[in-house]
Amino acid sequence: MKRCTRCVLPQTHETIVFDNEGVCNICRQHEYKQTVIDWQARKKDLENLIDLYRGRYDYDCIVPFSGGKDSTWTLYHLVREYGLKPLVVRLDHGFLRPNLIENTLRTVRELGVDMHVFTPNWKVVQKLMLQSFLEKGDFCWHCHAGIFSYPMWVAVNYNIPLVFWGEPSAEYTAYYSYGQAEEVDEKRFNRYINLGITAEDMFVRLEGDVAERDLKPFSYPPLKLLRKLNYRSVCLGSFIPWDVKRQSEIISRELGWKGDEVENVPKGYEYEKIECYLQGTRDYIKFIKRGYSRPCHLASIDIRNHRLKRDEAMGMIETHEGKRPPSLGILLEYIGLTEQEFMEIALSHQVSPYQHDTGKTMPGKKVHDFDSWPRYGAMPRKQAEIQLERWNRRNEVFLRAAAGG
Repeated sequence: MKRCTRCVLPQTHETIVFDNEGVCNICRQHEYKQTVIDWQARKKDLENLIDLYRGRYDYDCIVPFSGGKDSTWTLYHLVREYGLKPLVVRLDHGFLRPNLIENTLRTVRELGVDMHVFTPNWKVVQKLMLQSFLEKGDFCWHCHAGIFSYPMWVAVNYNIPLVFWGEPSAEYTAYYSYGQAEEVDEKRFNRYINLGITAEDMFVRLEGDVAERDLKPFSYPPLKLLRKLNYRSVCLGSFIPWDVKRQSEIISRELGWKGDEVENVPKGYEYEKIECYLQGTRDYIKFIKRGYSRPCHLASIDIRNHRLKRDEAMGMIETHEGKRPPSLGILLEYIGLTEQEFMEIALSHQVSPYQHDTGKTMPGKKVHDFDSWPRYGAMPRKQAEIQLERWNRRNEVFLRAAAGG
């Protein structure tokens, strides 16, 4: 596969384009971020935005919160730098790790903030996980959609018009550029977040297995309600330069926030994706589909920030990527699939020109808290078979139509 001549992102990365020098558009965006943007002026814009909302509602803003590095930094910065009173909103996706839960308790107590947590129906979540894996080779639709839609419902219901997210998408992809105003709105939600599947789509594809009202937390609030609220939903990283390594060091020092070991993530990156005990499996699926995963992403960030050389990055990738994570067994229980079925589905979503070689897969090692991860709540095999049969039937109809049959 072709890779960026500066970072190590391959041509299978979403939204990637290479210029005449072989440099990717993500790296070019970071050049713009580092050399063109007037961050002092952006900071003044942030102050002006905050002044429009501060003290006028029960809460100054909402901070959607996983407890990972980005949302913790966002919350820390807004409270400590600007003295805001936020409502912290978490969608509990069902896979929070013990250290993450401890970090959250420590953070909200240290900062002195109110927190609202919503945990969706597990039976609904299981069906959504399997369906999104079948449709897109990504079992995280409920997480992607819910994390970005549910806080907006809280904004409407609690009358809190200002919402602060973490990094802009321009930090990692080219759905938007650093030169654009990136509002975290329904347009962005449909373009970048929900895998191209709305809650209405999911209701139709599940054919009555869940009630329409069960999917409301994963749908975006109507625009008329948000306009009536006079809402603003923005990325903090549009106003201050984002640097995950530096920010992780600050929250560790100031809040006692602790990183963690993550499946197939190299040492030195303990701040990365510590929220979810299925993260290693998600990265493994990405490798099967696109031929790269988390180490490539992390190395590219460090190259752009002049902390890592490209040859070192390639060595890190070769050492850590593509191993079968032990957490895969847990996912298979949760969505009712065999490992053979899992692999066949994942391979059906491969992105050209990558061709995955299953014969080269090596086992990954268990992380320190693996044995404490919940193993209850398996999907009944019958339910998995029903969803598999429907998916296969739709694929057959599509293939016949494509062939002119």
